[in-house]
Amino acid sequence: MEPADHPRHDVRQPPPLPRTADESDEKISSNILSDRLKTLVEEGILTRVDDPTHKQKGIYSLTEQGIELLPILAQMAAWGFKYLPVSEELGIRAELLADGGPKMWNEFMDELREVHLGTRRRRKSGPSVGERLQKAYEAVVAKRKK
Repeated sequence: MEPADHPRHDVRQPPPLPRTADESDEKISSNILSDRLKTLVEEGILTRVDDPTHKQKGIYSLTEQGIELLPILAQMAAWGFKYLPVSEELGIRAELLADGGPKMWNEFMDELREVHLGTRRRRKSGPSVGERLQKAYEAVVAKRKK
């Protein structure tokens, strides 16, 4: 577990849960999301620790088991991007992960291990996979707003 003063500690803190499905970008109600998070914890995909700043909140982290799902999820996302009606905003990261293939997936899993498990990784020059995916998403969103 990474120390609380880790510079990326807040990455694991989810935003406040919406009270209704209409308040959620994903159109999922807080009770359904809470139930799904509980199931993921029970199945060993996530861990949960109490948030020391608020007794009703939790901080979720991926486990190694959860991190190792990345290649499967990347391939499922690529399939969805190819065959389903997906907005460019939702599809850009799937497209980049598909194009990057196993090399990118492994690099991303190492980043996730650092954030969620506290393991150190060898730093590469340039932006991380997470940063590249976020930048691409933000570029698509900005383009749509024009």
